[in-house]
Amino acid sequence: MSDLKGYTATIGIECHVQLKTKTKLFAGVDNDARDAEPNTLVSHICFGLPGALPVLNEKAIELASKAAFALNTHPQPFSKFDRKHYFYPDLPMGYQITQFDQPIILGGHVDVVVDGEKKRVNITRAHLEADAGKSQHPTGKDYSLVDLNRAGTPLLEIVSEPEMHTAAEAKAYARELYLRMKYADVSDVDLYHGNMRFDVNVSVSKTKELGTRSETKNLNSFRSVEKAVEYEVKRQIDLLEHGHKIVQETRGWDDAKQKTFSQRSKEDAHDYRYFPDPDLPPVVLDEKVVAVIEAEMPESPESLRGAFTKLGLDYSQIEMLIDEPDAAIFLRGLIDAYDAKTAKTIANWLTGEIQRLIGDEVITWTNVIDKESQMTKLVAMLDANKLSSTAAKEVLAESLRSGDDPEKIAADKNLIQESDEGALVMIVQEVISNNQQAADDVKNGEMKAIGFLVGQVMKASQGKANPQVVQDLIKKQLL
Repeated sequence: MSDLKGYTATIGIECHVQLKTKTKLFAGVDNDARDAEPNTLVSHICFGLPGALPVLNEKAIELASKAAFALNTHPQPFSKFDRKHYFYPDLPMGYQITQFDQPIILGGHVDVVVDGEKKRVNITRAHLEADAGKSQHPTGKDYSLVDLNRAGTPLLEIVSEPEMHTAAEAKAYARELYLRMKYADVSDVDLYHGNMRFDVNVSVSKTKELGTRSETKNLNSFRSVEKAVEYEVKRQIDLLEHGHKIVQETRGWDDAKQKTFSQRSKEDAHDYRYFPDPDLPPVVLDEKVVAVIEAEMPESPESLRGAFTKLGLDYSQIEMLIDEPDAAIFLRGLIDAYDAKTAKTIANWLTGEIQRLIGDEVITWTNVIDKESQMTKLVAMLDANKLSSTAAKEVLAESLRSGDDPEKIAADKNLIQESDEGALVMIVQEVISNNQQAADDVKNGEMKAIGFLVGQVMKASQGKANPQVVQDLIKKQLL
């Protein structure tokens, strides 16, 4: 960040995660509104019609429990639903069903790495709630439209402690939440369609007492989280330095202009007149059911990072793999099934040549994961000195594209190396005989001349000779 002029920035994030259920939180209506026509995924409950009674979706409780474990805590054995009252066109009931004082998740933490340093961000709580609909304001028109397809969509709102102090920390935290919810299979975490959204609270102060905060809502990318924090910190410092006060308010983010803008004054909790929802009984979790959920939890990004570190991968390789769960889980299986050398060779391909091929849209991760046998066979050929590392990459690309046997591809391309000393010794002797000056230089300690002789052998063997074997033979004959 730019000069803070003696101020400390404090950041907290509320993250709304759309749970991966088939139907809505309290209604038997399709939960996937991404491609649906407006107001087609609705029921009498979504419209808030008189007498409509909500029925809790059991799957949402299971997914919230998984989220608790992903956040390094346990789901609460007792939680309840409340009504949060406010009036807006996209909320037909006049209240939102949410959890107030007894949420399904309390505590937990997320560890992030920023500039090589580990930082722990503690979780205050996470609660279940039903999403509102969506208001649309057509450009140039004097009316608004309401789409209730999202009304009742199950959300888990994860609230962090205000413990972040830089835009980089906020960005890292948002990314780590995304990864944890994705690996735990709690949500599709489709940022583009709003399956995961971030509300960022920012304040600045020169004392230990927190300043007045702003809340920038509905950010849907890690970069927008970072840039919104940077902008808000600068805006608030500029205001205070010119003698103005910070107004507690809700702000929006203009991605094109890279700036926040005022939307409305921020309400406090008492403004919502919370009270327990009389139509919904409390949620009481059975210990045995929770134990089963915990036992079936997928491996976490944190655990995978540990396994990849032990394999000897560097930080950038590990994070590239973690960003691609299919690749990370695939490599984890290789670590368990094969020796470390095989797994690391393939890991280097995954983060190097294979990543390049995928970036060029030559192959997909599905192509890669289906070709485990071809890749492990190719590693064996490389270890047996049948291929150079360059040739192995060429064979790898072709094998992933076509699915053909690596040995056949290498043979068809005339790439198989000759490592048999008996077959190479005659070529080495002939090259030495024809390049006496270079041979004498080697004998006199000019080791650079070995490279020239190796090149001549490679040329004479039409590139089939194993360079390391050739070098060893030259040394045997001349030193």
